[in-house]
Amino acid sequence: MEQPDFFTIPSPCIGVCEANAKGYCKGCLRSREERLYWQRMSDGQKHQVMRLLALRRSKIRSRALAADEDFGTEAPEQMGLSF
Repeated sequence: MEQPDFFTIPSPCIGVCEANAKGYCKGCLRSREERLYWQRMSDGQKHQVMRLLALRRSKIRSRALAADEDFGTEAPEQMGLSF
């Protein structure tokens, strides 16, 4: 049995409304459909979208960490420079 929510689930929108190459919003990481239908979704659907957003964020962080490891510990703009 699903526990009802006592509070509405707020939109994850942060006001950065621009699509990336995969079609996800750069600000909140929702797809076009997820943004379009947010107000009509049930609480269960909104929770599922929030879980998907967490997965998308962790995937982006993993890629960023892997890219940082490729550069080593120095900042990319300072690599090879000694001043």
